[in-house]
Amino acid sequence: MSEDYDLFIIGGGINGCGIARDASGRGLRVGLAEMNDLASATSSAATKLFHGGLRYLEYFEIRLVREALKEREVLLSAMPHISWPMRFVLPYHKDMRFESTTPTSRLLGLVMPWMRGRRPAWLIRLGLFLYDHLGGRKILPATRTVTLRTAPEGQPLQDRFAKAYEYSDCWVQDSRLVVLNARDAEARGARIMVRTKVISAARDGDAWAITLEDETGQRTVRAKMLVNAAGPWVGDVIQTKIRVNSHENVRLVRGSHIVTRKLYDHDKCYFFQGEDGRIIFAIPYEEDFTLIGTTDLDHPDPSVKPVCTEDEQNYLCAFASQYFKQPVTRADVVWTYSGVRPLYDDGASAAQSATRDYVLKVDANGPPVLNVFGGKITTYRKLAESALDKIGQHLPLSQGDWTAGVPMPGGDFPVAGVQALIDGLRTDYPFLTPAWAKRLVRHYGTEARDILGDATAAADLGRDFGATLSEAELKWLMRKEYARRAEDVVWRRTRLGLRLTEDQIAAIDRFMSEHAARPVVSE
Repeated sequence: MSEDYDLFIIGGGINGCGIARDASGRGLRVGLAEMNDLASATSSAATKLFHGGLRYLEYFEIRLVREALKEREVLLSAMPHISWPMRFVLPYHKDMRFESTTPTSRLLGLVMPWMRGRRPAWLIRLGLFLYDHLGGRKILPATRTVTLRTAPEGQPLQDRFAKAYEYSDCWVQDSRLVVLNARDAEARGARIMVRTKVISAARDGDAWAITLEDETGQRTVRAKMLVNAAGPWVGDVIQTKIRVNSHENVRLVRGSHIVTRKLYDHDKCYFFQGEDGRIIFAIPYEEDFTLIGTTDLDHPDPSVKPVCTEDEQNYLCAFASQYFKQPVTRADVVWTYSGVRPLYDDGASAAQSATRDYVLKVDANGPPVLNVFGGKITTYRKLAESALDKIGQHLPLSQGDWTAGVPMPGGDFPVAGVQALIDGLRTDYPFLTPAWAKRLVRHYGTEARDILGDATAAADLGRDFGATLSEAELKWLMRKEYARRAEDVVWRRTRLGLRLTEDQIAAIDRFMSEHAARPVVSE
């Protein structure tokens, strides 16, 4: 039997799921196919920030930065359980340099040749002034100057750093963001199909005929319009799946991160600038670790799994060691991850110079297809709105833009209400430890109670898989959040892989195979 959709989306990353949610809320019949798990590629391998992109100001990407700055607070209000404000400390020293290819560096070298290559304090302060005011900031506090000699933020740093600037951005649990968009799309009528590969798509009269393959075999569905949101595979889909002419290209850029033991005790992030003009972040991560990244290197082929190479690990350790009193070594690294950013190919010579803006192109030579190039996690909702503007030229929409501030599942509480949720959970479920209660709220928000149900003791939640992962939570993830394998749970829905042993992860896999949930789809 054939399934008919108004809109069919290829790709279950943040752009695909964001478009699915927006389109479903506007009355379209939406199908989405992801060949692996949701957020299994780029969208689970980000630096995990809702941020304006301070360094993008040096490339004069003012529109992108303004849009991202505005979005931080819009998104924060819709998902206060998986996103929260974070303060960033930018130590300053006179040896800071520009990346030589930035427009700002070239302009400064022309106007003030004696400053060639340098990143002076007044220019950083100007950039932070713009950062504070471009986006109409209401919730997040403004930039301030920090005296590192006396402030706790200076304690982990080398004595040569005397001054820093502290500004605001936001943290987000990237994989959970994708899943919550998919769940909300499904609640509004979309069909979300994981581990379902698009074999081919061809124009057939006034619709696309799309051949899908999953564990049950192949079938064909039809849709009036197609969206190619395949991320790193967007070019491959154009060339080998839908076979349409496109003059647009994607540039694959690998960003790698290392996770180390906890390097300092406070809850702020560091923004480090290298003498080569590059920047990295050092971020408190999962309570007991520090996340350091990212690199920017061209990646040859989306079929080649990205890994954080030894050279990249050494580079990140050496970079961080230029700032921390205690050198960071490979022995401190407990985990690494790497993702491929599918950037729009604007012809930039260096990977770090390629635009982070998104480009949307429609081919309407027959039933239309929208190809999505580039984008960043902070602007995914605006990308979806822009996509719906283009989709609305071909399909009737029941309403205009609607997603701003609409809570994600579990996010229906105030931005300042996290601690109250945690305290309430501990009162009603006294067997929860503080860390356990905090993790549940930071993953599930108000839905944490749905997982715990009427339990009065930990044993009521079923089998304990370790690191506070209970059978009740695991079944929730299988039933509600499309999880099929242990890796979906421990490295994407949660980051408990950092705390679980290989034997424990194998036990989770066995349990999930034995209790395989039916695919979560709309009836």
